[in-house]
Amino acid sequence: MALVSADTKIAELLTELHQLIKQTQEERSRSEHNLLNIQKTHERMQTENKTSPYYRTKLRGLYTTAKADAEAECSILRHALDKIAEIKSLLEERRIAAKMAGVYSDSDPPRKTMRRGVLMTLLQQSAMTLPLWIGKPGESPPPLCGAIPASSDYVAKQGDKVAARVKAVDGDEQWILAEVVSYSHSTNKYEVDDIDEEGKERHTLSRRRIIPLPQWKANPETDPEALFSKDQLVLALYPQTTCFYRALIHTPPHRPQDDYSVLFEDTSYADGYSPPLNVAQRYVVACKENKKK
Repeated sequence: MALVSADTKIAELLTELHQLIKQTQEERSRSEHNLLNIQKTHERMQTENKTSPYYRTKLRGLYTTAKADAEAECSILRHALDKIAEIKSLLEERRIAAKMAGVYSDSDPPRKTMRRGVLMTLLQQSAMTLPLWIGKPGESPPPLCGAIPASSDYVAKQGDKVAARVKAVDGDEQWILAEVVSYSHSTNKYEVDDIDEEGKERHTLSRRRIIPLPQWKANPETDPEALFSKDQLVLALYPQTTCFYRALIHTPPHRPQDDYSVLFEDTSYADGYSPPLNVAQRYVVACKENKKK
């Protein structure tokens, strides 16, 4: 019953999102006329080679209108982004409810029956669809945006992806990509599933063994301080695996869609590091261990 109501709500939100997209286009079309007037006014000023009080007054009015148009379009776009976030949240709630009920879809089969290539594709899609933080003027990026860690009292929600430090079969400890099953406030411990071995051993871990993954990408063009800097030590998901390893930032992202370029610690290379490899913002977190092994 809950799944049906979620489907209905998602359908309603998609309709609202479609209307907002139409409004955005209408707002943009309406503002284009004013922008064209600004361009033509500047061209006339250049032709006449003078800036008269008339042109100053006219441009002031045109620019005031352009600013108001841009703010109106921005408001609609932010509203649309809120709708997308709400839809993604409902889809995640539906996925978790289906998982608890043992019901799986073709797009999200149980991990234990999933081919490795399919899992890697899903992880890549998760990284690509991580929302970009778009703050208002003067607004600082929040915790879990890019390299900004979670607050000290933060508790990851059921279904959240985290880096989890677990004991491997050989007794060594490693950081794995995991999904939160539950959190106990009485014991301050998480229960998590290895993303690569769902349905197998479940891990019960203390908070210090859990690192929440970013919930937003940081925009290098507007919030570079929310990114890891060159030569900073991090934990990064090694490509085509579900394990995090220590690495140095080689190159931070330059554009919102860019990945980090990282150098993984690797003793098989003379300098102790691998050649540069790309890792998405979604899968790069601060390293809790400072000493190199």
